[in-house]
Amino acid sequence: MKIVFIFVLLFFSAFADSNITQKSDKTLLETITPENSEKNAKSIAIIAKAIDKKKREEEEKKKEELEAKKRAEEEKRLLKKAERIKEEKLLQTRIDELEEKKRNIDKELSKDNIWANQYLPYETYQELEIKHKKYADEIEEYNKEESLSNKEKLELKRLKDEYKIIEGKLSQLSDYKKDPFSNMVKIKELDPEPKITNPISILDGISYQKQLKSIKEENEEKYNSLSEAVIKLQEKVALLKKLTLLSKQKKYVRELKATQQKLKDFEDTLRIYKTSIETFSQHISQISLRIDEGIDKEIKKLVVIGATIGSLLLFLFLIKFLINKYMSENDFFYGINKIVNGSFIVIIVMILLFSYIENVKNLMTILSFASAGIAIALKDWFMSILGWVVIWVSGSVHVGDRMKFVKDGTEYVGDVVDISILRMTLHEDVTFTSVYKNRRTGRIIFIPNNYIFTGMIANYSHAGLKTVWDGIDFYITFDSNASKAQYISKDVARKFSKGYTEMTRKQLNRLRSKYSVRNTAVEPRIFAFLDNYGIRISVWYLTNSYATLTLRSTISMEILSRIQKEDDIELALPSQSLYMDKSAPRPPLPENSEII
Repeated sequence: MKIVFIFVLLFFSAFADSNITQKSDKTLLETITPENSEKNAKSIAIIAKAIDKKKREEEEKKKEELEAKKRAEEEKRLLKKAERIKEEKLLQTRIDELEEKKRNIDKELSKDNIWANQYLPYETYQELEIKHKKYADEIEEYNKEESLSNKEKLELKRLKDEYKIIEGKLSQLSDYKKDPFSNMVKIKELDPEPKITNPISILDGISYQKQLKSIKEENEEKYNSLSEAVIKLQEKVALLKKLTLLSKQKKYVRELKATQQKLKDFEDTLRIYKTSIETFSQHISQISLRIDEGIDKEIKKLVVIGATIGSLLLFLFLIKFLINKYMSENDFFYGINKIVNGSFIVIIVMILLFSYIENVKNLMTILSFASAGIAIALKDWFMSILGWVVIWVSGSVHVGDRMKFVKDGTEYVGDVVDISILRMTLHEDVTFTSVYKNRRTGRIIFIPNNYIFTGMIANYSHAGLKTVWDGIDFYITFDSNASKAQYISKDVARKFSKGYTEMTRKQLNRLRSKYSVRNTAVEPRIFAFLDNYGIRISVWYLTNSYATLTLRSTISMEILSRIQKEDDIELALPSQSLYMDKSAPRPPLPENSEII
């Protein structure tokens, strides 16, 4: 029984703390009788060790449970942190998506919408006005203080400078101080409505209808643009509301407030503009209806007049047929034919006058019908006017150019001193033509502008080309040294025309950009030909278009002077040489002679 009792005590002692265990052990020992103490001492020791082992196991188990609990709590904490980071990333991704959509809306509004672009200066003015008031308040606070430190003085100076800058910007944007859309919502004023009273006014009416249609389409396009801007702003407001809920940043709250105010301004403008467009559309519909009625009326009237004139024309042909058949040999045939033609014209004019002559303006309309006949009668005038247009557009003739005209075999060479709408004025000069052909000069020649379509015109100074080729011919005898004569001629020509040669080379290079100029040789050219009474030496060189005779005279006298100094060169005259007792001499050509 005692042993059973001891085991029961051990069982309960396993759930007690160390103090309680010690007390229980002491009490247990006290309850055991002395005679059994030695016997049970060994058992008690074994029990005590078992109790200690049990306690250690329980402590280790508690420790493991505590560590497991800590690990579980740490894992739970890390899991919550990971979930929080994931939620923050998802939230930031959502915010970035909303921001991107908002930026796209702002980009579309600023790029393609005229209303948003018009509103932008107004927004800028409002922002500047807020800053202007803020700086004014800060400056006033500084001015209230009795003394300021150096740092405060510098800050006050900075504020005043900023205040002046913003004040200047506000003055530049003063037109956008109040309503930014005051000019855009105004409907374009229409020109006076044309009255359809004649065939010409039909064209005016059709043109006016096209103008109305263009204005209507323009207004509709502006209205659609404004509607799109309102839709975009509504989308932006919705995005900003989501951003305000998702993000703690205050900038979205401020931007949302500004965008809502902007949306309100746009919606108010949309309602006003819609009413204006509807009113204008009704107005132009009434105008178009009146114009259509006037055009229909005028077309019917024109058909009646055309049928009447056509009937009269058939009647005229019948009368002229009878006149040609029965009176063609009569002396009065020409007069009667004229009377019939004149009567027909008078009748037609009277019909048109009674049909359309309601005021002086319509008289001009009637005269416009006669413009075709006037154009035929004044054909040369109209051709001269057209020639004047061609001259100025093409640039083929300018005032100051040296020109040559040929009329009925007579040549006229001189300088253009005036180009009027009907004619060109030419002042004759002393030239090769006047010396060898006309034998007179100094006249003022008037050339109709239409001559450019029917005649050949030579321009000696076109496109900056101020030089022409001129030539001198002289004859030497058959027994003269032709090579030396050619050399002398080329040397003289090259000497006196050197300046014009270089000038022409540059001018021809410039002409290549406008014309396909192939032959650009500018050096003097010497030719020798066999003629009836001697060798003909032809000297060609470049000279000033306006002073050909001067250089011609100089070169001629120089060639004559140098040839006269040569013993083996004789100028030829219309003569013949007879060799009775010997053959005609044939001088050999010198070696290394230059022949061109």
